[in-house]
Amino acid sequence: MLSLSLQQMIKSNFRKRITMTPFLVLLLLASSLNHGYAQFHPNNEAFISLSITQNGLDFVKELLVNKAISSLIPLQLPNIEKTSKIPVVGNVYMVLSNITIYHIYVPSSSVKPGETGISITASGVTCDLSMNWYYSYSTWLVPVEISDRGRAEVQVRKVVDAFEEKIGSAVENAITKKLTKGISRLDSYLESLPKEVPVDDHTSLNVTFVNDVLLSDSYVGFETNGLFIERNPSVPILDLYHNNLKLPILCTNSSKMVGITLDEAVFNSASALYYDAKFMHWIVDQIPDQSLLNTAGWRFIIPQLYKKYPNHDMNFNISLSTPPVVEISNQKAGAITIVDMTIDVLEEDKVIPVACISLVIQATGALKISGNNLVGDIRLNDFQMSLKWSKIGNLRMYLIQPVVWTLIETVFLPHANTRLNKGLPLPIIHGFILQNAEIILSTSRLAVCSDVAFTESNKRFSYFIQ
Repeated sequence: MLSLSLQQMIKSNFRKRITMTPFLVLLLLASSLNHGYAQFHPNNEAFISLSITQNGLDFVKELLVNKAISSLIPLQLPNIEKTSKIPVVGNVYMVLSNITIYHIYVPSSSVKPGETGISITASGVTCDLSMNWYYSYSTWLVPVEISDRGRAEVQVRKVVDAFEEKIGSAVENAITKKLTKGISRLDSYLESLPKEVPVDDHTSLNVTFVNDVLLSDSYVGFETNGLFIERNPSVPILDLYHNNLKLPILCTNSSKMVGITLDEAVFNSASALYYDAKFMHWIVDQIPDQSLLNTAGWRFIIPQLYKKYPNHDMNFNISLSTPPVVEISNQKAGAITIVDMTIDVLEEDKVIPVACISLVIQATGALKISGNNLVGDIRLNDFQMSLKWSKIGNLRMYLIQPVVWTLIETVFLPHANTRLNKGLPLPIIHGFILQNAEIILSTSRLAVCSDVAFTESNKRFSYFIQ
């Protein structure tokens, strides 16, 4: 009877759910990044910043915890032995073996950035497990050893005091080890990331991290160089811009998960790079109104052109005098472009330049997010024109202006928008995609405030916490 009651007591206690005390996992993310991927360059200037808000940290925390737990299951724990003194009975030797946890529940968890790093706290963690149990004891009432064994499917809130602490500690250590291993793998992964992101066949975006990680009680911030560079390792990083101020974090009051701030110098570096590479020059020989590519179409606008070269084919030689200048304000993003438009007459196998008109084009941009790219369209705001030189006498600019306006609207802007629609890749780790993004304009800067979604096909992220 004593043996039966003790067996019932132990089995009864094993049919509850384990509840572990709150535990803290300190993720040394800041330390990891500081000596990891970037090998941060403290003296370089930053033109793109990335901030992860509290909502973004909560999102990453859920991914880390859920993925860590799913990768742990089933979790095999080492055998647990314990001797406990029970009144009347005396000392009881107990052993739990073949302990397998098949469910872990985390009802409450939080993540908090601070000056030393990022911490994840989980409380009320419970688990379900199966195990073999064994106990033995002897007492002065019964001179022989009494023992029993069996197997239990355990769904408990408390374990007998003999095992609660050890099982709870084993689970906490397993989760902590898994997350720590994930951070170590993340560190190695960040070290291997390229320092530039290809934009096209000729240019890349320099995404080298600079300065220290920015840690506050509401966000974590990173800064990158962010300027365009040639896709040639022998070419040094552009050092044409000077930004002595820290980039502001423009999304701190937003409910969005991440904020990406770009200085207008990023866009101007692209402009200068393409200009220096001679990409801002093209010959226009196809336009919607083909009549304008024959001198007959100009006989009432520039009579002397038609008189000197009757019914001759023409083209327009477009080249930029200087790189376009991008300007961002609180109200709009725009660009000023100075263009030389040379009128060429085609005569047999010769190209005869006959006049050159200088244009100052002011355009306003409409920006949006497509995937993880910042894309845009520009529209004509205003333009001024003047005659730079002419071999066919003076030109009546007021007569030419409507034609030039048509050429800008139907040729120049569509050509520019074709390039702009390809977009600027934003510094987002592969496997994550921006969602419900908003664009905020500020003086000389813009910010993309966005939520982030995790793609199930993101095998690389899953690797971090395997």
